Amino acid sequence: MSQTLQTEIQKEVDKRRTFAIISHPDAGKTTLTEKLLLFGGAIRLAGTVKARKASRHATSDWMEIEKQRGISVTSSVMQFDYNGHRVNILDTPGHQDFSEDTYRTLTAADSAVMLIDVAKGVEAQTIKLFQVCRKRGIPIFTFINKLDREGKNPFDLMEELEQVLGIRSVPMNWPIGMGRDLCGVYDRMKKQVELFQGDDHTTIQVRPVEDYNDNVIREMAGEFLHDQLVQDLELLDVAGDPFDFDKVRAGELTPVFFGSAVNNFGVQTFLENFLQLAPKPTPRNSLDGPVEPTSDKFSGYVFKIQANMNPAHRDRIAFLRICSGRFERGMSVRHVRAGKEIKLSQPQQFLAQDRDIVDVAYPGDIIGLFDPGIFRIGDSLAQGGNIVFDELPTFPPEIFAKVTVKNALKHKQYQKGLDQLTEEGTIQVFHSIGSIEETILGVVGQLQFEVFEHRMRAEYGVEIQLQRMSFQAARWIVDEQIDPGKFRINSTLVKDKKGNYVALFENEYAMRTAMEKNPTAKFLETQP
Repeated sequence: MSQTLQTEIQKEVDKRRTFAIISHPDAGKTTLTEKLLLFGGAIRLAGTVKARKASRHATSDWMEIEKQRGISVTSSVMQFDYNGHRVNILDTPGHQDFSEDTYRTLTAADSAVMLIDVAKGVEAQTIKLFQVCRKRGIPIFTFINKLDREGKNPFDLMEELEQVLGIRSVPMNWPIGMGRDLCGVYDRMKKQVELFQGDDHTTIQVRPVEDYNDNVIREMAGEFLHDQLVQDLELLDVAGDPFDFDKVRAGELTPVFFGSAVNNFGVQTFLENFLQLAPKPTPRNSLDGPVEPTSDKFSGYVFKIQANMNPAHRDRIAFLRICSGRFERGMSVRHVRAGKEIKLSQPQQFLAQDRDIVDVAYPGDIIGLFDPGIFRIGDSLAQGGNIVFDELPTFPPEIFAKVTVKNALKHKQYQKGLDQLTEEGTIQVFHSIGSIEETILGVVGQLQFEVFEHRMRAEYGVEIQLQRMSFQAARWIVDEQIDPGKFRINSTLVKDKKGNYVALFENEYAMRTAMEKNPTAKFLETQP
């Protein structure tokens, strides 16, 4: 590789920060995303958060069903520049029923921002998403939101992080008052205060101070709140975890920031600290070992496929995480699974529905590739080699239904919709074994069935009927000699779209029984 290209790739990699925002529904993720985009100049006016009541909709929520429900259903990608950094935000669905799409999106991130509602603390969905990040060992940064409302004591929230999630925390700033009494935050690292001005909490002033004993804080916050701040911070200085950069990078210690996204309070401080602390694009694992981002050969993998992002054009976009080298529009790369060279002629970058054609991109960037039906989730693309990334597991569905098409004449459209939505990862498809072949759908959560029905009707003109089944778990079976007859007690054996055997179980007892009857078999939670 030429020295010039090496230097260029290294410089671009150093600038990039690619992260996902994870949270429980209603923690304020869309609001935080919009405020970050505002700082980067990517949008001029923050959209309306309560999407179901308003005519304006949040920038990252674009699908019709999202507008109706006021939730993020699919993962959007947003990119902006700030203070010499190129920032890529992967916006993940917060709704519990969309955990599978969210899990896959997390594989494309180098770090995660965990958003927590100050009143509710650590919630169920946050726990699931945190565990995926923890397994990957990526750094996690915590933003405790809605400080302008009454909430839990900050020490209790730190204890919750440790007790519920098993991660130690180090507060980077500390609230001065909370709820109606909130008047600012003290930045422990930079020795400065961020203070609200006036009763309407719209003006924010940043002032340097000697330390938290400074009289400037007493004048602005009053005696009672200042005394409380001093007590809290003296306790933190003695008993709290010290900041440890290596532990943060290893995902063992989470820096905590307090703020209020809706009031734009603490967001800029968070962004600036995060950009300094978060990792640049890291090496990605492949079957042949780690792939360095600074390698001269381009490589990347498809972590998401989205059909009909533009309903007028009925298009399909494959989202590609660039892992190494320099991407150039029109370049030829090897589609490793298909074993052939393809030309990448219409690459796009995103701000939710808005798209720009991209000419050049680097490791850490997410680009959208026009997909004529050749890509699948997990596909690797590489220049001059057969790199296969091992990033994308399939997650076991928990809810199942038989699907039939109401109008037999629409079977062709139904099959097309079923194939496309399966490749996107909206649903998993299984086929029964036996004389009568039935199609069984599996999802992680009920809302995925509703989205499937909505999109089949709206995008393919097909009405379907779903009949819920009593199964609650799926396991992929690896065995030399499978006997379907041994899967009859509260369970059944089916095949997935690749022809692998999958056992569906009604309960834990049925699963244990099948394991006892099949001692030579492996029961896997993810696709072999």
